[in-house]
Amino acid sequence: MPVITNIEDLRVLAQRRVPRMFYDYADSGSWTESTYRANEADFDRLLLRQRVAVNMEGRSTRTTMVGQDVAMPVAIAPTGLTGMQHADGEILAARAAKKAGVPFTLSTMSICSIEDVAEGTGGHPFWFQLYVMRDRGFIESLIDRAKAAGCSALVLTLDLQILGQRHKDLKNGLSAPPKLTVPNILNMMTKPRWCLGMLGTRRRQFGNIVGHVKGVGDMGSLSEWTAKQFDPRLSWQDVEWIKSRWGGKLILKGVQDEEDARLAADSGADAVIVSNHGGRQLDGAPSSISALPHIVDAVGDRIEVHMDGGIRSGQHVLKAVALGARGVYIGRAMLYGLGAMGEEGVEKALAIIRNELDLSMAFCGRTDIRSVDRGILLPAGY
Repeated sequence: MPVITNIEDLRVLAQRRVPRMFYDYADSGSWTESTYRANEADFDRLLLRQRVAVNMEGRSTRTTMVGQDVAMPVAIAPTGLTGMQHADGEILAARAAKKAGVPFTLSTMSICSIEDVAEGTGGHPFWFQLYVMRDRGFIESLIDRAKAAGCSALVLTLDLQILGQRHKDLKNGLSAPPKLTVPNILNMMTKPRWCLGMLGTRRRQFGNIVGHVKGVGDMGSLSEWTAKQFDPRLSWQDVEWIKSRWGGKLILKGVQDEEDARLAADSGADAVIVSNHGGRQLDGAPSSISALPHIVDAVGDRIEVHMDGGIRSGQHVLKAVALGARGVYIGRAMLYGLGAMGEEGVEKALAIIRNELDLSMAFCGRTDIRSVDRGILLPAGY
């Protein structure tokens, strides 16, 4: 086992251990992938202001996200097909989040179901991410199932009315069910650890959908159903309806525009996530970290602002908080850990980020994450 010092070490190990079609699904963007790359690269343009001779004792990364106490301002992002990075992946990631004291968000397009995760974590509260689909009866049932499972927040994704074109997925033949082409089979044969894990679990389908929708009894019928279900008619009236149906904490994910941010604040939601879907939708859109301060300035204190996209270190978390984010979400960093080492890998990813956040905050002369502001960043062009 190599010595793991940062998230990149986990990424390299995951690339070795996860079949190409599933690794590429996680580690890719749409079209030219320019926005996907910018999400991470634009953090490098933000320089930290190092301070010295400051008492660094008694440091704390604890804060709250939508009123929930968290060990650091980080949540695990909803990611589809997580259970294909590692057998029972959503359950393992949720357990790791529970141990780390941060929220876990389950995707609608997860392999393990809402009920699987609730049972696998001993009923520990987690968040559930919802896509708006044409079948409103199914949406109502998902909301009701999330309530029954004790989910403490609903994350409504707004930026997937239609699906962006992801070239790696097309080349790899990623579909539901996956196309078992000769290259894909040969590649899977080089991943014995992954194959043994999949043989040992019954969870290989979209658990929130198969068996819960009329006419969708297996992965074959699922492909046709999902192709027709993402609803291009999604509107702010749907947000109002979902908020009323849910009745709990509501987070709106996928906002990049200041006008949309103000509409989100008007909707009565509890938080908005500045996000470009990890660069997987509109290629050529701004990075999340570059859009973040504009959104924060646009909404003031009317709504809590979170962000995702490009978070690969604790320094990235610190910079996002400095620009006004109450919290951030990690997707790929979690998936790298999961693909590399299962539950232990997710624990490792969270521990790396927390340690980097703690140390970087101290070097910037702050001992409490809640005191971090733009004053820890050097002026642009320094």
